[in-house]
Amino acid sequence: MPYEFDVVCLGGGVAGEAIASGLQDSGLTLAVVERELVGGECPYWGCVPSKTLLRSGETLSEAGRARLLAASRVEWTVDFPKVSERARSIARNLDDSRPAAALEAAGAKLFRGEGRLTDLRTVEVGSEQLIARRSIVIANGSTAAIPPIPGLSTVEYWTNRQATLPSELPASLAILGGGAVGVELGQAFARLGSAVTVIEAGPRFLGLEEPEAGAALRSHLEADGITLIMGDSCVAVESQSTRPLRSAASPSSAVVVHLRSGATVSADRLLIATGRRPNAEAWQATGIERTEHGWLKVDATTLEARAGVFGVGDVTGLGGFTHLAYYHGQVVARRLRGIDARADHTAVPRVTYTDPEIASVGLSEAAALAKGIDVVVATADPAESARGYIHDFHGGALKLVGDRERGVLIGATLVTPRAGEILGELVLAVKLGIPLTTLADVIHPFPAFNRILGGSLAELAAKATAKARPRSHSTVNQRLSP
Repeated sequence: MPYEFDVVCLGGGVAGEAIASGLQDSGLTLAVVERELVGGECPYWGCVPSKTLLRSGETLSEAGRARLLAASRVEWTVDFPKVSERARSIARNLDDSRPAAALEAAGAKLFRGEGRLTDLRTVEVGSEQLIARRSIVIANGSTAAIPPIPGLSTVEYWTNRQATLPSELPASLAILGGGAVGVELGQAFARLGSAVTVIEAGPRFLGLEEPEAGAALRSHLEADGITLIMGDSCVAVESQSTRPLRSAASPSSAVVVHLRSGATVSADRLLIATGRRPNAEAWQATGIERTEHGWLKVDATTLEARAGVFGVGDVTGLGGFTHLAYYHGQVVARRLRGIDARADHTAVPRVTYTDPEIASVGLSEAAALAKGIDVVVATADPAESARGYIHDFHGGALKLVGDRERGVLIGATLVTPRAGEILGELVLAVKLGIPLTTLADVIHPFPAFNRILGGSLAELAAKATAKARPRSHSTVNQRLSP
């Protein structure tokens, strides 16, 4: 006999958890189907262990900086087993018993196994059949996209799953892809002692961010010993017979990456960080419409793919962020409760957790111009601030993009320590359309890093109110002043 529920959610990641929490005590029955671990990619193979690796590398970098700021001699030996063990511990040792218990405590019934939609109201899990009386929610996320490169199948390559929970520290690491995953993991392994090469087929890395962001970060990555290759795609991969490691591991072949230019890159490990693809196998047979890139097509405000069928999180292609997936789950839970909740993607924050961090929100200058917006821009370097000098920080960036006609902030990018923590003010400004004149009147604490926002917002407000106003260039002394 089939099981019947009001709502069946395909996927028990953060979106599924948000839906379970949002429907608690609603009177609606909920089934959640999860083929792997409750909580999804982020806590086990994504955000959490990768940032743990980055934090380990950051402490070593800070120890080295102490030679300049505080100590005559600092020495250390990288204990990679300790680093690896801590990453696994913070990833719950791949044990989801507590999140699974919390999901069911919220009132959901958890079904473990590979779920597949057979129609728009039915999910099969093994020999069991789940019927949704009211709604189906597709929240089954994405998987690392593996490009069709000749020879790749002969190599034991890594994706984020192996790289975030590594059992070995490779002497050298080649990374295909210069997006957030590639540069984050590249910096983490470089600081732990690997010789890292990042290969990006496009003209610049972090191509989804403002060009100023990548330009500012580049010197920091190169200072960590990372080799950056841009505009040169991988055309083939081949294996070699030996692969020396810095720690014991099962034997396998080293790799040679062949580039379109004719150059080659040899490494002990290859990490594929070329993007994500939707887990469409579970629902594509139902004929639900997909975007041109294969994602589940949904209305961006209601998150409906069909009447009574919702799509949330990564699988929609609206943004591959844990915080966005959770937000989507909250919106859908409210809609299922009869509340006319609407998703707003105007101000989705983005953070790349390198050192320094890159944080952004809203439209880039190029995207705003493409929409026909009359753009005004203000730029600055957070290094040229009192906190920048105190912190011994060099080579940052701040770019603010405004809509001259509306007199509001529509985009912002920061490259600075603590960028992710600073961004909240700008997220709120973009979401609410707060006037630039009001933003320029906000008092920022001295000598915090966010103090750099005050002068730049004032500059942007002035440009928005005077077409021919010449651009101001604040001196270092002005930026250092309270």
